[in-house]
Amino acid sequence: MANRTVSQKTSGNRPLGIDLFAGAGGMSLGFEQAGFDVAAAVEVDPIHCAVHKFNFPDTVVIPHSVSALTGEEIRRLAGIGNREIDCVFGGPPCQGFSLIGQRILADPRNSLVMDFVRLVAELDAKTFVFENVKGLTVGKHKAFLDELVEAFEKHGYRVRLPWRVLDAAAYGVPQHRQRLILFGAKIGCDLPDYPLPSTNPADGQRHMQGLPIGPTSKDALGDLPDADRFETLMETDAVKTSAFKEPSDYAAELRCMTNDAWHYGYVRDWNPAILTSSARTVHTEISKRRFGETDPGSAEPISRFFKLSPDGLSNTLRAGTDGARGAFTSPRPIHFRYNRCVTVREMARLHGFPDWFRLHATKWHGARQIGNAVPPPLARAIASTVVKALGNEPLRPAGSMPLGDEALLYMELSEAAEHFGVQKPPSKRDRKSGAKKRKQHEIEASQGRLKVVNG
Repeated sequence: MANRTVSQKTSGNRPLGIDLFAGAGGMSLGFEQAGFDVAAAVEVDPIHCAVHKFNFPDTVVIPHSVSALTGEEIRRLAGIGNREIDCVFGGPPCQGFSLIGQRILADPRNSLVMDFVRLVAELDAKTFVFENVKGLTVGKHKAFLDELVEAFEKHGYRVRLPWRVLDAAAYGVPQHRQRLILFGAKIGCDLPDYPLPSTNPADGQRHMQGLPIGPTSKDALGDLPDADRFETLMETDAVKTSAFKEPSDYAAELRCMTNDAWHYGYVRDWNPAILTSSARTVHTEISKRRFGETDPGSAEPISRFFKLSPDGLSNTLRAGTDGARGAFTSPRPIHFRYNRCVTVREMARLHGFPDWFRLHATKWHGARQIGNAVPPPLARAIASTVVKALGNEPLRPAGSMPLGDEALLYMELSEAAEHFGVQKPPSKRDRKSGAKKRKQHEIEASQGRLKVVNG
């Protein structure tokens, strides 16, 4: 690895992207890996902002709602002046489908969707990618999409029709996750096409002639040490260990064991000997017994938690609700080998996040960030077709990039809001364990006590 540190702000020869509704950065990562520089990430949740800033230290994080921003303000805050913007991408929340006889986009609950359209036009982006839930394509919800296409056309953009729903399992992800993807291009620019599938899902639900079988749950998790072995992970989310097993090809890529594993993204400076995002969950003996008695690939009868099959795919990992709606945690699947729910790192593996990518230290925030994210391999496939339509040749940057300040990963909501200089969002659940975990982690790091476990 080169010793020279590079900054994406000065690269200039890569296409430029803006991530709206950025979350922790699944789309940002996929676009970066496809050859984009992501100049700005707009995200209203300060916890997500903090994690995005840690993983993408050269991307300008704009901690505001899109409704409060103009294209000119995003350009100014991102420091990109009048540079051409090649793609604006994101997935605004969509609601308000129950209205009958009214324009769905006129529903105030769907105003963020129109802000996405507005910002694409104000930024004069060459292309856009709109992602959302599969449910928008079903029944009366299709009227929403018709109105959305019409809105883009009024702003001078063509949309690739018919629209399509893509399953991450067909793009090298060991999880069924279906997302609606809309491609658009400014009139006069080439319109991106949908990426061809690269893998057959490992559970055989789809058969695509000549494609390799995609990774399984075992491929994703089999090399990771059992988090329950480490007492340290009761107090923090990271431990130094040499207990990693021989990885599958899929796991080796996520551990970045080859140069090609970085694709066209920026190499990060990180320590692969530290198991991160792996805070333990305490289960009762009764729960563990029930988990052990559950057949792989089925749901445990009481909790309804899905148990992973080593030779199959994960069910769709979901985010649960945010703090304003009660902060309910979506169930994490049961590990196929251990009688416990998977850790946040294991969720990240099932989602296609590389091991250098860190999530918030608490299980609730970390799992929520993964459940809200587009799997990076799917985002990379999508972004690659945009690069092709733009006529760009993907370029691998030289050198490496340091990650951000680890304190960002341990902030409570109020701390994160203060850090970014914004008002704390309403929440029924402010994870007070964050400060405790951060303090413990800082003490151990300062004393060189990140425990090393052999075996």
